[in-house]
Amino acid sequence: MSALRKPKPGIMEINPYIGGEAKIEGITRFIRLASNENALGCSPLAKAAYLDHAGELHRYPDGSAAALRTAISTTYNLDKDKIVCGAGSDELISLLIRAYAGVGDEVLYSRHGFLMYAIGAKAVGATPVYAEEQNLTADVDALLAKVTDKTKLLFLANPNNPTGSYLPSSEIKRLRENLPEHVLLVIDAAYAEFAESLPTYESGDKLVDTYGNVVMLRTFSKIYGLAGLRLGWGYFPADVADVINRVRGPFNVNAVAQIVGIAALSDHDFLQQSIAHNTQWRAWLTAELQKLGIGTQPSAGNFLLADFGAEAENIRQKLRNQGIFIRQMGAYGLAEYLRITVGLEDENKELCRALGEILKN
Repeated sequence: MSALRKPKPGIMEINPYIGGEAKIEGITRFIRLASNENALGCSPLAKAAYLDHAGELHRYPDGSAAALRTAISTTYNLDKDKIVCGAGSDELISLLIRAYAGVGDEVLYSRHGFLMYAIGAKAVGATPVYAEEQNLTADVDALLAKVTDKTKLLFLANPNNPTGSYLPSSEIKRLRENLPEHVLLVIDAAYAEFAESLPTYESGDKLVDTYGNVVMLRTFSKIYGLAGLRLGWGYFPADVADVINRVRGPFNVNAVAQIVGIAALSDHDFLQQSIAHNTQWRAWLTAELQKLGIGTQPSAGNFLLADFGAEAENIRQKLRNQGIFIRQMGAYGLAEYLRITVGLEDENKELCRALGEILKN
């Protein structure tokens, strides 16, 4: 590498994020259970809105995403002025770290939290710091013990990907109440819609309205099935929203994503169908894997973390050779586990059939 083109310190220490596989050469039929996508696709209303907007692609989008923010505020009963939209919640994670952390600062997260927290920290020269978990679940006391004067942000995915675990609202509140005011608590609620029926779960928006140092992030990639359009949003204290609006790109959310997102929010039937499908087939998968001798972690998301022991990667490769993709977990420090997205009925059954054959040999 030329000295003239040497990147900032820390950049070359980043292991690039690698998404779940979607295809391989020589196989024409795939079962894609590696990326936590909505098995049912997206709303018919969202698809129609996508097609209807095709003639307007030469127009710049509304840089403030005003109509989309209005739709979000109406759907979730939130203050429109405290909503900021992004190109996926990934962008908002990066913007928060860029705005509030730098060289000499620390970004804190739980041991098996989303990889983008550490990647974002290293990209700005900050130090990523993790706290150990208990039973693959974030530990409030361990997180608080890791907080220092250098800690600028604490990211907590709730429910967490890839473990599927979540903290009840009482623990989230305890975490916030024991945090110093200089630490911004970011609750990454990408899978909130799958967990909202749980009696002890809250996504975090009430904490944003109550405290001045809590942010909640959400996405359209999971329950709404719009992963390909890259659309997310966050609910921020007013002063933090002002900061993020200053550092984001002027047209960071494209016009198609804004239009389709509004349509997706209006399709309540599709939302309920997606929740019902996930609840039914997540339970079915859990039971079928148990019959095969494969243990799974309790999950509040649209996926399962399954324990395959020392044979995990070997089994994943054998499934891959049949065009069935599930996710390796080595990058999360969980090499003995594989993550399985809840698929369609035939996909779930084919996965279990193939696993049964593999485990016989």
